[in-house]
Amino acid sequence: MATLKYSRQRESIQNYLNQTNDHPTAETVYLNVKNEYPNISLGTVYRNLNLLAEMGEVLKISTPNGGDRFDGHMHPHYHFCCNKCGRVIDLDLGDLSYINKEAEDLIRNGDVVISKGQGNFESLNGCGLNIYYLFLCKCDWFVRRFQMKRLTGVLINGRNLV
Repeated sequence: MATLKYSRQRESIQNYLNQTNDHPTAETVYLNVKNEYPNISLGTVYRNLNLLAEMGEVLKISTPNGGDRFDGHMHPHYHFCCNKCGRVIDLDLGDLSYINKEAEDLIRNGDVVISKGQGNFESLNGCGLNIYYLFLCKCDWFVRRFQMKRLTGVLINGRNLV
């Protein structure tokens, strides 16, 4: 593989991403880097963002609304993306790999796994099936019921609830 030529513009793009927590779009990066490099084009910003993502220097986050967001913070962390406004925020939850393995084992042994919906929990809890519920703890009732912080992920077996 050929050595990549140094670029002040690419360095400026990466520096901008490293200093923001906003997970900007390419257009937002362009508007900010343009202050330092007035002649930079939006195409140059797109190319460099994609190159930095391919090199593993920044994260490219695909969002449900189709717009990509970028993150210069490379420490292991999760993201939450709002389906309504498209905002992306960091969730620093620590290492969850043990939960992922535990969840995989539980899910393989469940009769039903229901994801994304507190309403499913409310309507199906107590039906007798071996149901695992996977959702974000969003409303006050669930925060109190599960004694968790708001927007904490919940994976729970209906049979284990009192």
